[in-house]
Amino acid sequence: MADKDLQGEGNYDAARRYRKEQEEFARSGKVEQKAKEAEEALDGPEGAELEKARQETGKGHTH
Repeated sequence: MADKDLQGEGNYDAARRYRKEQEEFARSGKVEQKAKEAEEALDGPEGAELEKARQETGKGHTH
């Protein structure tokens, strides 16, 4: 088995890609914009559905 196939407790390649993308996003300057969009979505017509999904996800009740 090659190192790239080693996944053990998780997928190391996916974790590296995720961290890299998160760091790039943080540096992009779009964080405030996306936070505002999220706030507007929560205050908008889909707010109740988003809150329900957040609560279910937090309790481990995902579909």
